[in-house]
Amino acid sequence: MATAGSSPPASQQPFKLILGSSSVARKHILEEMGLEFQVMTADIDEKSIRRENPDDLVMVLAEAKVYFHDIPDEVIKSLIDEGVVFRVAGGLLLEHPLTLPFVEAVVGSSDSVMGLSKEVANKLIHDALST
Repeated sequence: MATAGSSPPASQQPFKLILGSSSVARKHILEEMGLEFQVMTADIDEKSIRRENPDDLVMVLAEAKVYFHDIPDEVIKSLIDEGVVFRVAGGLLLEHPLTLPFVEAVVGSSDSVMGLSKEVANKLIHDALST
């Protein structure tokens, strides 16, 4: 069985995992974790969903930030021409070859900045399997 810090191998996964997001980054993170999952998305206005406790929301947002140096206009134009920025949250890919040289600092883990903390996912899976 998986510990709080690891995921069970996909062949031994005692649960069905559904990714309720069309995020390519989140899909990639789950694949990196070796988890089998199914993508199922709904037409939901995510901006209308908020945390009950504002302190929780602030902490979640504060723990997943990236700081960039100034990105030159020609790089921004290339990203726009490529089109991928229109399909990602925040409009930038942390790991994109054009933006990576301008990353100044990542606060939190890169997977949490990409939208799915491996540590949190493993803890939630462990907790769910322990109940």
